[in-house]
Amino acid sequence: MTAFSEIADGVYVLAHPQFNINVTLITGTEAALLVDTLSTPEQAADLLAEVRDITSAPLSVVNTHFHFDHTFGNATMPATAIWGHPSCATELTDRGEHWRLKWEAEYGIDLGGVVIRPPDRLVRTAQVLDLGGRDVTLSYHGRGHTAGDLVVRTGNVLITGDLTEQDAPPSFEDAYPLDWPDTLAALLSFCTNETVVVPGHGSVSDREFVKRQHDDLTRLDWLIREGHADGAPVARIAAAAPFASEIAVRRGFAQLDGSLAV
Repeated sequence: MTAFSEIADGVYVLAHPQFNINVTLITGTEAALLVDTLSTPEQAADLLAEVRDITSAPLSVVNTHFHFDHTFGNATMPATAIWGHPSCATELTDRGEHWRLKWEAEYGIDLGGVVIRPPDRLVRTAQVLDLGGRDVTLSYHGRGHTAGDLVVRTGNVLITGDLTEQDAPPSFEDAYPLDWPDTLAALLSFCTNETVVVPGHGSVSDREFVKRQHDDLTRLDWLIREGHADGAPVARIAAAAPFASEIAVRRGFAQLDGSLAV
């Protein structure tokens, strides 16, 4: 387990070596907020020890989305509340065991000891939390990496979850590729050149990085729409598109056909 690094006053990021995933701790004078909780009880216990090296304040959690590497440590945390989008809560409440078995097989990780704890405080549009001398805004700006991606803002720091990833192409398995560009455009509307961007995975970055991801996803969007209208093969569209993802093209086609479940 690596340690937290302070990237702004009272804002700390820990980059966990598994999946190079970022966890962010935000501290105030009366409370602290942890953004995501890693994959297993063991990882979460180590994470909690790192948190307590920084603050003993009452702790709440926000899940940026429902994927296991962001939520399966929830039950280990002594959290007074777990915030999340309704879609995140629904996926974990109704299909948590399905996802646990799927991801355990897919990634070869032992998730048998995980107790799934869904968010119990729901954010449909926005929620401001007062940590004592520090306000933190949790907000939803549309579908993208999943149906329920929350972002977290405090001061000049923007925490995007997997709406942006710095060290790997975006993951489209549960994505809405035709919505994703508009969601990033909404984030760009409140980014400045001074904004510090914490992606779901990879190095801390900036507004220009978000803009590049937006532009690439916009090009992917148009290639999917044009290819669907022309009846082009999925593989040919993916080969010409940023990220070269056949999954993205198939899900985009499903959106256009109206067959992608919300």
